Amino acid sequence: MSADGPLIVQSDKTLLLEVDHEQAQDCRKAIAPFAELERSPEHVHTYRLTPLGLWNARAAGHDAEQVVDTLLTYSRYAVPHALLVDIAETMARYGRLRLEKHPSHGLVLVSTDRPVLEEVLRAKKVAPMLGARLDEATVVVHPSERGNLKQALLKLGWPAEDYAGYVDGEAHPIELDESDWQLRSYQRDAADSFWHGGSGVVVLPCGAGKTLVGAAAMAQAKATTLILVTNTVSARQWKDELVRRTSLTEDEIGEYSGTKKEIRPVTIATYQVMTTRRKGVYSHLELLDAKDWGLIVYDEVHLLPAPIFRMTADLQARRRIGLTATLIREDGREGDVFSLIGPKRFDAPWKDIESQGYIAPADCVEVRVTLPEGERFVYATAEPDERYRLASCTAAKTRLVEELVEKHRGEPTLVIGQYLDQLDEIGERLDAPVIKGETTVKERERLFNAFRHGEIDLLVVSKVANFSVDLPSASVAIQVSGSFGSRQEEAQRLGRLLRPKQDKRSARFYAIVSRDTVDADFAQHRQRFLAEQGYAYRIVDADDIAAA
Repeated sequence: MSADGPLIVQSDKTLLLEVDHEQAQDCRKAIAPFAELERSPEHVHTYRLTPLGLWNARAAGHDAEQVVDTLLTYSRYAVPHALLVDIAETMARYGRLRLEKHPSHGLVLVSTDRPVLEEVLRAKKVAPMLGARLDEATVVVHPSERGNLKQALLKLGWPAEDYAGYVDGEAHPIELDESDWQLRSYQRDAADSFWHGGSGVVVLPCGAGKTLVGAAAMAQAKATTLILVTNTVSARQWKDELVRRTSLTEDEIGEYSGTKKEIRPVTIATYQVMTTRRKGVYSHLELLDAKDWGLIVYDEVHLLPAPIFRMTADLQARRRIGLTATLIREDGREGDVFSLIGPKRFDAPWKDIESQGYIAPADCVEVRVTLPEGERFVYATAEPDERYRLASCTAAKTRLVEELVEKHRGEPTLVIGQYLDQLDEIGERLDAPVIKGETTVKERERLFNAFRHGEIDLLVVSKVANFSVDLPSASVAIQVSGSFGSRQEEAQRLGRLLRPKQDKRSARFYAIVSRDTVDADFAQHRQRFLAEQGYAYRIVDADDIAAA
């Protein structure tokens, strides 16, 4: 304990970090491996200790003694003794069960604590995954249940440490080509952290070069690689980057999407095609057996659909890396990511990368509009499930979009929303192209390329542009509607703007919100992630936008 330390440790498992303290940066780095950032407004950042966070730390090689010592070193006041006991006992749960290779029986579950083994053997969901009992501490596990068992044990509060190892897969030469660029230090650290752990998740801000971390992991694996991405546009961006940044040629990289079915040493497949069912069967999962993959890369891992989770349970012998800007899942399945992809291996706060000049600073502005009297009456008498659409699609928002586009005329601008009728109307009023789900991949690529090269400076886009679309020139985004209270989506939309600008200017992110409606309630929730990352929203009235 230090009388003037930067950290206040509370018995409810929250940690308060005083941002302006001279030791704040050292403290932040010390607690980052085991504490989850919850909120980061101007002066005091709030972290929380959770079982998943503590188990992440254990998986990364940190023990309870290190965690306790860190808290005692930086805490301004005495650390509650009960909290220290809880930390030690929670972290001690990790590793009492281990998955290992047995010379005669293949995969086995081994326990250093017999009562724990007896407890899990009696769990209804665990018992069917296990085979013969070899001795008091060892039970046979069917190899295909390796992932499912890890999921089930995590939910029981006894996360298993996986020592069963990985197959090398089919070798394939892959090298980074750094002749005209250099891997950034944090990208190299992220790739190394993954490789030493064997599998896991790398968390980096949008625009910080997650694709290059994936390429660096591939160069370490030097093996056939399956890359899973959100859409076809993203697949082609990955291919372009790999051809430009590595020794791979175009002929060595295949696309497995709705339009192409190429299987090559490096194959890039979309989540959509992998989860397409015909007569109840996932017909494309045979891709998993098409090659002896040495590495699986999950782009935007926080979006993994349920069938991919199930598929990943069968891939536990393969090295796996997940890439994401945020591990937030609105369905609360972060634990599944931990057990099936692996623990978080590397995490860099957005503001840290911004301070190094690798992503642009952003000015976030919430602009509040008032529904006209007639629309307010319609809203008040509408069914609850219709109110968000009515609040989102008010004509007041469309008029304000026109003002904001005029205010930023000449700057590369995105107008983003989720209601297609609204976007079509805005596109017509602004004489701007609209990109939505029905827009062909060829047309999307044409418009995105025209935007990147300055041939057009205004695009109206639906949520198809939320993920994995690289638009480095974008400097203004105007959000008119979103997926209810999705923090994940808010982070991705801001991420469209964070590529560094040549003139070093800040990006501008506007969220247009209808006051006194559910739109305002959802907006507050959506902004939480950005507040956690240190972005402050200014709130202005639509009438004052000219001065904003």
